[in-house]
Amino acid sequence: MASDTVKIVVLARGLGTRMRKDAGVRLSEEQRQAAASGVKAMMPIGRPFLDHCLTAYADAGFTDACLVIGPEHRAIRDYYRDLAPTRIRVSFAVQDEPRGTADAVLAAEEFVGADRFVMVNGDNFYSVEALSALRAASGNAAAGYEMGPLVHHSNVSAERVSAFALLDLADDGRVRDILEKPTADETARHGDGALVSMNCFAFTPAVFAAARAIGPSPRGEFEITDAVRRLIADGTPVTVVPVRDGVLDLSSQADVASVTAALEGHEVRL
Repeated sequence: MASDTVKIVVLARGLGTRMRKDAGVRLSEEQRQAAASGVKAMMPIGRPFLDHCLTAYADAGFTDACLVIGPEHRAIRDYYRDLAPTRIRVSFAVQDEPRGTADAVLAAEEFVGADRFVMVNGDNFYSVEALSALRAASGNAAAGYEMGPLVHHSNVSAERVSAFALLDLADDGRVRDILEKPTADETARHGDGALVSMNCFAFTPAVFAAARAIGPSPRGEFEITDAVRRLIADGTPVTVVPVRDGVLDLSSQADVASVTAALEGHEVRL
C-alpha cells in the first residue's frame, strides 16, 4: 500500500555561519558569492543544491515541500516562483528568528495541518531510498543511519560522524533517547550497531504540542531533539527506520568540492 505521507518540511533557515567562514578552498565566483550570502541551499552545484534535494524528494513520492526560511531569504522565494516546479509544489514558511529546529518546525504548522510529514535539514542531501523508507513508516519515526555505511557513503569523515547524535534504543527497538555529542565510551557501548541521527524524522502533528512544551537548550535554542524526547516522555512512541546509506552534508565551503563530485551527473527534474 502506498504511503499517504506526501508532505516534507525542509529546514533552510540557518544563519550559514560555517558556510561564510573562508576555508581556503577553491570556489567559483558564483559559489563564493553564494557562500558569502550564507544561504547554503542555493549553493551552485551545477544547479542550486536545493534543486538536487527537491528532485530526490519528488523521486521518493513527496508532492509538497515547505521550505522554512528567514524573512531575508526573498531570493529563494523568487527563484522557485519563477522556476514553477511541476513535480513537487514548493511553498514557504517564515521563521522570524533563528530560534532552533523545533521552532522552525512550528513555523510550518499551517502547511502541515492534520497530516503526517517528514522533516529534513536543508543542507543535507538524503538518498531516495532513505526518504522512501521514512515516508513508508507509520507514526513518529527517526531515520537511524548505521555508522559504517554512513561513513562509507557520505562526504563526512569518521571523526565528524563520531560526534553526531546517536539514537539510544529501548529493548523493544523504539527510541528511548537521543545522545547528542556522545562520548567515546557511549559510542563504543553501542558498538557496530550504533545508529546515527541525521536530523531526518517523520512526525505526526503531535510534534507541535511537544515543540511548544519544551524550553530552550543550553545553546538557547528550541531543539527538535528535545521535542522528540518530549513525545517519548508523553508516551508517544518513536520508531526507528534503519538506513544503510550515506548523506551528503553541505555545511561549509570545505564540503562544496565533495558534494559537487558526488552529485555529478545527477539529473534535476522539478
